[in-house]
Amino acid sequence: MQKIVPSIWFDHTAAEAVAFYTEHFPDSRVLHEQRYPSTGLPDFQREFAGEVLAIDFELRGFRFSAINAGPEFEVNQSISFTLPFDEAADPDARTTMQTLWTALAEGGQVMMPLAEYPFNPYYGWVRDRFGVGWQFILSDPQAGPGPAVLTSLLFGAQAQNRADEALAFYSSLFPDGRITMVARYPQPSGPAPEGAVMYSTMMVFDQSFTLMDSAVEQPDTFSPGVSLMLLCADQADIDHYWTALSAVPEAEQCGWCVDRFGVSWQVVPADLNEYLLTPESYGAMLQMKKIELSGLG
Repeated sequence: MQKIVPSIWFDHTAAEAVAFYTEHFPDSRVLHEQRYPSTGLPDFQREFAGEVLAIDFELRGFRFSAINAGPEFEVNQSISFTLPFDEAADPDARTTMQTLWTALAEGGQVMMPLAEYPFNPYYGWVRDRFGVGWQFILSDPQAGPGPAVLTSLLFGAQAQNRADEALAFYSSLFPDGRITMVARYPQPSGPAPEGAVMYSTMMVFDQSFTLMDSAVEQPDTFSPGVSLMLLCADQADIDHYWTALSAVPEAEQCGWCVDRFGVSWQVVPADLNEYLLTPESYGAMLQMKKIELSGLG
């Protein structure tokens, strides 16, 4: 089971976004749809009564969650998703990349055109019409099969030049965490000094992450627009990770917290959906900071 699920915040458009992604991505499907209770919602959520709350879905076999809510948070490029393409497995990989790129770029914003770069023969970065960032990269054919999706963290603005610290923290926090590669800036590049993390990879729960310090001044840092939902086995698991991750007391709400780098986490039970089957349990969760399973019934 995938333990860390990227959760993307959509302003009333979660169903539209998931339909779009599952139409264009290979090996995609909807896993589960959760709805807001029809009654008993607080004032700020009453417009959503009975509507879609969250949709769990897979792209390329990798699980995401789409949150259907209001305009409170926006997605930015601090967390994006890297999509490797392997010419050894698919001789038409560049055509495959171009087809998906065209779909995602329509109505979106091209950050870096799909082209040859010194660091990769065919790479591009695009924000789709919903603001979600996707990095396309051609895999090294000698490297063998790799992950279908990597969660990519860009350390800029208030988090600038903290990728090294984050690598050490995350890889030590999770029981099987390990740093698998670090490349450093050979000379200063924008706000990144010599020796800062130019690119790195890390494994956590058999999931691949990339971390890097931005070489360009960034207007934004991490936000709840993309959070990382950590699926916990039991209350002890929740307590352990909540204590380690939560660093901003005022951000603690219904299982959400913000860590020392500004990354938003949802520390929740793996079977959360089963706890939220009644308006009473949903209302109880909204009153919590850290999730207490005994209070959810």
